[in-house]
Amino acid sequence: MQRSDTLQRFLFENSHVRGIFIHLGNSYQTTLRRYNYPAEVGQQLGQALVASSLLSSTIKFDGSLIMQTQSSGAINMLVAQSNNQRQIRGLARWQEALLAEKPNNLYGDGHMTITIDNKNDDRYQGIVDISDGSLARAIENYFKQSEQIQTHIWLAADAEQAVGMLLQHLPGKALNQDLWKRIEALSTTLTDEEMLALSTEEILFRLFHDEEVRLFDAEPISFRCSCSRDKVTDVLRALGPDEAHDIIKQEKKISVSCEFCNQQYEFDRIDAEQLFASDVPPPSNNNH
Repeated sequence: MQRSDTLQRFLFENSHVRGIFIHLGNSYQTTLRRYNYPAEVGQQLGQALVASSLLSSTIKFDGSLIMQTQSSGAINMLVAQSNNQRQIRGLARWQEALLAEKPNNLYGDGHMTITIDNKNDDRYQGIVDISDGSLARAIENYFKQSEQIQTHIWLAADAEQAVGMLLQHLPGKALNQDLWKRIEALSTTLTDEEMLALSTEEILFRLFHDEEVRLFDAEPISFRCSCSRDKVTDVLRALGPDEAHDIIKQEKKISVSCEFCNQQYEFDRIDAEQLFASDVPPPSNNNH
């Protein structure tokens, strides 16, 4: 069984079609260990982590891409984030009663929001419905509606790993309909079981052995949460000294937990005094 966390790009020679294959092992397991996810929820989270990585790898940017679903189904919220350094994190929220009552209706009526925070550009946001409960189909519709780019997505996950593949016609290039239809037809035979069991090389050979495909070296992917004590400190400063001191008076301390990684940050009375010390104006130096 594969345990590496990698992204591998491939190109169809003499064409304008590219592909990306992603495998998550350790980073997926690290994410699952943060909460006691039911199997169905954990696997959807794994697919979302792969999907956000696939999406972010199709653009050049300096920042992060956030994919978030909100729905009336058993999984009422799912968030997956990937940045330009191939670092990922994610979480899901679910309703036990709905999961038991309608295990095949994980999303119900819902939508997916894709947000790109780019340090060198304006913030971008796109929204698409989750029409049939499939994250892959929602992303394909996103590319069709928002980007007008021919794209196919495959996502799969089990208890150990999460994988995904993207095929896409390069934006801004003339579409070779015959080649694209041939690649589409060949790729529709790919199953979840094959994605989870075979290596990238084996999958490409099985699907496209009559095509000229160039596979690039693997790029590493890792789990990393961007939370920090400094960021929590900024949030507490935004609350203001009065509210912070009120919390400490009632609770003896301020406790903040990161939803993504469960890291705990605690601030006592002395911490709070130091926190707001810089907000105190200096004494007047006026001499009379």
